[in-house]
Amino acid sequence: MCFCRYWHGDELPFDGPGGILAHAFFPRTLKEGEVHFDYDEDWTVSNGAGTDLLQVAAHEFGHVLGLQHSLEPDAVMCPFYSDSYPLKLSEDDKRGIQYLYGPPLYTPPDITETNEIKTELPDACRTSFDAVSMIRGELFFFWSRYVWRIRDRRLQGGYPALSSRHWSGIPDYIDAAYEDRTGNTWFFQGDSYWVFDAERKISGPDSLERLGLPVTDIEAALRWEEDHTEKVYLFKSSFYWSFNVQEKRVKDRHPRSIHEWAGLPSHINAAFLDSYGYANFLSGLYYWKFDPVALKVLEGYPRRIGMDFFGCSEPV
Repeated sequence: MCFCRYWHGDELPFDGPGGILAHAFFPRTLKEGEVHFDYDEDWTVSNGAGTDLLQVAAHEFGHVLGLQHSLEPDAVMCPFYSDSYPLKLSEDDKRGIQYLYGPPLYTPPDITETNEIKTELPDACRTSFDAVSMIRGELFFFWSRYVWRIRDRRLQGGYPALSSRHWSGIPDYIDAAYEDRTGNTWFFQGDSYWVFDAERKISGPDSLERLGLPVTDIEAALRWEEDHTEKVYLFKSSFYWSFNVQEKRVKDRHPRSIHEWAGLPSHINAAFLDSYGYANFLSGLYYWKFDPVALKVLEGYPRRIGMDFFGCSEPV
C-alpha cells in the first residue's frame, strides 16, 4: 500500500486533487494485492469533510479480493465515491464475496426475543433520527420503535412513545416516511412499504419492487408541490429517485446524484417539508433547511436538530 503522486511506476498515474482517488490490483496480476492512494486528496476518516479514507480503502480492498464494480448505488463496490457513514456492506457486496470464497463458516448465535421495553427512553438531544414526517399538521420524529410528536413547535407530553401506539401494524422501526396529498402516510422499511389512512393500515407490507425501485432500505422520503403538481423523492446514500405518484412507480430506475442540490450533505437520514414550504434534510445530529424554488440551502445551516426542535441546550 502506498500514498503516491502522479506517475508512480505502474502506468496508472494519479491526477491531483479530485478525479481518480485510488486504484488496486486484482488477484493473479503482476502487482496483486497492492493498493495505491492519491497523495494529493484531502484524506479524512468519518468526519464528513474531505475524502473518507475508510470508504475508499474498503472499495479498493474489494478489488484486491477479486470483486468487480457493482451496479447497486448502495454497494461498497459501486464505482462512484460515497462517504455514507457508518460503512456497511450491501447484500450485493456480500453475494459477490461469497460467490468467490463461499458462505460463512460459522453460525450466528440464537438471540432470544422478548417483549420487554427498556425503561430508559432515548434522549432526543443525542438521537440521530431514522425518519421524520409532517402528518396531519404535526411533526413526527422516528427512531427505532419510538416516536416523538411536535405540535405548534412544542413537544407533546408522554413522548417518546412506541410508534405502534399510533399505527397498529407498523414495523418495529422505519427507514423513511411521508404523507401524500390525500392524507395517507407511507412508511418504508427494508424491502417493503406500508400505507396508512390516519392510524388505520390500508395496505402493506408490499414489496418495493412494485414501485420500480432497484434497491431496498430507502433512507428518506420527501414530498413537495410545485405548480400544483405533487412531487415525491426517495433517497438512499447520495442518490435519489423521482416517484410518479399517479403511476405509483419511480420515473427512472437509474438514480440521480444528491449533489445536484447545492449545499446538502452527501448522506441523508430523513427529510420532511415544513409548514413554511421549506424542505428539511437531516443527517446525524444536524439538519439543513432547503429552498425548493431556489434549489439551495438557506444561509446559517446546518443547525442542531435537538436545539431547534426539542429545546436542547447547546453542546459544550
